[in-house]
Amino acid sequence: MPRKIREYPEEGEFVVATVKTVHPYGAFLTLDEYPGKEGFMHISEVAPTWVRNIRDYLKEGQKIVAKVIRVDPEKGHIDLSLKRVNQQQRKAKIQEYKRAQKAENLLKMAAEKIGKDFETAWREVWVPLEEKYGEVYAAFENAAQNGIEALKGLVSDEWLEALKPIVEAYVEIPKVTIDAEFEITVPKPNGVEIIKEALIRARDRANEEKDIEVKFTYQGAPRYRIDVTAPDYYKAEEVLQDIAEEILRVIKEAGGEATLIRKEKRIKKVKKRGS
Repeated sequence: MPRKIREYPEEGEFVVATVKTVHPYGAFLTLDEYPGKEGFMHISEVAPTWVRNIRDYLKEGQKIVAKVIRVDPEKGHIDLSLKRVNQQQRKAKIQEYKRAQKAENLLKMAAEKIGKDFETAWREVWVPLEEKYGEVYAAFENAAQNGIEALKGLVSDEWLEALKPIVEAYVEIPKVTIDAEFEITVPKPNGVEIIKEALIRARDRANEEKDIEVKFTYQGAPRYRIDVTAPDYYKAEEVLQDIAEEILRVIKEAGGEATLIRKEKRIKKVKKRGS
């Protein structure tokens, strides 16, 4: 079970918790990521509306995502809330927890490979990587994308050698895709050819960069869709802006008009080559 390197959670943090006991006035929960720590959730923090029967919301053994609203390390008290967690926050926390589970499984594989127990692995690898990256799986993603040497100086060469084939085989490289639409018109007999040439030129130039993929899709006159996939959001934005400036320049020189319509960013995962 993934655990944090801190002894206590921080106020405002979202945690995965398991309901231990339920009472008419509230419930006690164990914190999955903080071994030996329990939190209390008052009935007033269970739902945004009046709760007649707390068991309609919480049952023993149930896993939930809760928000830490108060922490008193001296008394060992941790107060939790369920009603202050929205759907997006719950989804993000569950994703973080699953990533931690993946990281733990991969680290166990590496530990078994060199004959060390997980407590040693946690101390020698998990702690320094979490301190540096905030989460261990993010460190593994960086190693998958930039080579295991990216972790050099944080863990020993023995661990790097053990982790290298595991990271290469099992860790997915994060990619960000942003999409947008162009409205392009060129009022000339060969307007379509001018537009097509401008899009192809911009696409090919962008695709020359490492880890960048650009695709155009005809949506129906005068709309053209562009998808830019890059290692991170900032690089994707930079490429999109370069492409937009090039297209707008070419179309304007041809006597046409072009407008960029922004859409949303999307996250996808790309398997490491050879996995």
